[in-house]
Amino acid sequence: QVQVVESGGGLVQPGGSLRLSCAASGSIFSINAMGWYRQAPGKERELVASITSGGSTNYADSVKGRFTISRANAKNTVYLQMNRLKPEDTAVYYCNVDSCDYVGCSGSWGQGTQVTVSS
Repeated sequence: QVQVVESGGGLVQPGGSLRLSCAASGSIFSINAMGWYRQAPGKERELVASITSGGSTNYADSVKGRFTISRANAKNTVYLQMNRLKPEDTAVYYCNVDSCDYVGCSGSWGQGTQVTVSS
């Protein structure tokens, strides 16, 4: 069992910044990758950014240059620094953790954190 908890969402004006945090705990031997997804009302859930155990990152074109994903030294926490936020960034942001225990590997989702960009 893996628990994933996101935090850091809130209401921010266009052009502002937020930093989201994702903490994974539970039966984890290793983490292969962690990623941030978002889902706006009536829209498909989409990948925002991801980072592998080797430090390789991937970003959606819509956030490239504005968002930065990073991993803490403890290797069970990732952050999403969001700068120059736009109204179209408004969504529920979910963290996904691709991890392995001593039995196998699986993906786990957090409950999500709301990000609202509005004046």
